[in-house]
Amino acid sequence: MTGQPSRPPRRSALLRTTTVVAAAVPLCTAGWFGWQALDHSSPAGAAASAPATPATPSTLVESAGPTSATPEAPPNSTAPTSTPPAGTPPTTAAPTTAPTGDLAGRTIVLDPGHNPGNFSHPTEINRQVDVGNGRKECDTTGTETNAGYTEADYTLDVTRRARALLTARGAKVVLVQDGDRPWGPCVDERARAGADAHADVALSVHGDGGPASGSGFHVIMPAKVVAGKADNSAIVEPSHRLGLLLRDRFHAATGEPYADYLADQGLDTRSDLGGLNLSAVPKVFIECGNMRNSADARRMTDPQWRQQAAQGISDALAAFLTTH
Repeated sequence: MTGQPSRPPRRSALLRTTTVVAAAVPLCTAGWFGWQALDHSSPAGAAASAPATPATPSTLVESAGPTSATPEAPPNSTAPTSTPPAGTPPTTAAPTTAPTGDLAGRTIVLDPGHNPGNFSHPTEINRQVDVGNGRKECDTTGTETNAGYTEADYTLDVTRRARALLTARGAKVVLVQDGDRPWGPCVDERARAGADAHADVALSVHGDGGPASGSGFHVIMPAKVVAGKADNSAIVEPSHRLGLLLRDRFHAATGEPYADYLADQGLDTRSDLGGLNLSAVPKVFIECGNMRNSADARRMTDPQWRQQAAQGISDALAAFLTTH
């Protein structure tokens, strides 16, 4: 789930240990609503259209809704992707190509949402941290598909693919975590990563844990927050420009439709996410799809589709850095 909202903890984790279950109960109970409260945004139109009603909670917290009857492909399977609704581009859309070296001298921070080890560190990730206009959990476990493919594994895979594409174009790419930490980092540290790396832009990759009946992706952009240690005034406008580019490039590369259960035309603007409130560089979150939906889950567990997702992300970042 985006930013800091968490997805419903994995069933495997619940069966694994009572300790983990107890610590993760708030996430499971909050379900999809808990995720929305952790870190995401409200709908925005073209550049700043009227915010949409927060509808149902979004990605960071996994929904405890009914399991879909449609079978899912196992992790890393090569099963064909499902056909998106009529009127949307096919998932086999050819990736956009770009000249090598056009991003030389630029630094990009990619933030893979959550961490595979978070399930084993409930005490650490449940610690409250200051996000400027409130306090939130340090991090969450994230969501997973009904078949057990976790959001943390998905985000690491896609960000690594995007890193390879961006590096080939000359950019310096820094990952907030690369599977090299036992848990976390906390959302406030993730937000600082852009400034610490002297980055030009930052992007956080997630998979949503919404209601099983909902599908599609959405981009979360920062609302202006000036409170406590947060002041993101300088990054709101460029972040919204990035959000529009990301929505369009991701849709073109993957054929994934806009989320039909929250946001507005694939855009959401939020003021409750520490990763956006505390960022000093332009930054957005992308919820690449709803992992609790069987059709989205099949796409997200397909390596070929994940490559398309990485292509859409890298195309959007490149366009942001090379156009005005």
